[in-house]
Amino acid sequence: MTALSPAEPDRDCPLCPRLHDFIAEWRRREPSWFNAPVPTFLPPEGEDAVQLLIIGLAPGLRGANRTGRPFTGDYAGDLLYSTLIAHGFARGEFKARPDDGLELVGTAITNAVRCVPPENKPVGAEISTCRTFLVPTIARFSNLRAVLALGSIAHQSTVRALGGRVAAHPFRHAGQSQVGGLRLFSSYHCSRYNTNTGVLTEAMFVNVFSEIAAFLNT
Repeated sequence: MTALSPAEPDRDCPLCPRLHDFIAEWRRREPSWFNAPVPTFLPPEGEDAVQLLIIGLAPGLRGANRTGRPFTGDYAGDLLYSTLIAHGFARGEFKARPDDGLELVGTAITNAVRCVPPENKPVGAEISTCRTFLVPTIARFSNLRAVLALGSIAHQSTVRALGGRVAAHPFRHAGQSQVGGLRLFSSYHCSRYNTNTGVLTEAMFVNVFSEIAAFLNT
């Protein structure tokens, strides 16, 4: 068995007691679920192929926490993966399960917080603690050029992980910043709540990816 990368927490990571206990509870309730820190989703070509890293907030309870793949099993994944396929950042058909055969193209997907939090709300200490995995996750991609943060919490944690100051790089939808030698793009999170309330439309989300694609093609 190969050793885990320092970018990936152990399956029984104890660093955030509240999240550790929450997962333990769901292991008892749903033993067939993944119920563990969700690993980064990589393209089949491996780390060196990654030019774009997408960073979400945290696994959804019945989404990635159930399936073990980021943005897989809840609505947010439907919008994200359809947009990735349309822009050439993924290939195949997304069927909301980890064995659907969908593959990423030059892209990796991870979360600022790897474990599912109660009510989908990690606290500040958990976000900070999990940055000990986000920093080496970003560093593992030697050809990385762009990062997309989904939502303000992921944006702020990413700025800090890249060594920047949040005050100097405030979150805004469709924003771009140069931080730590990378181009940081930001979008409202593609959650059902944001799309149902009109905070984020499909056109707004697609436009962000059009800008990313244009940047990577230069």
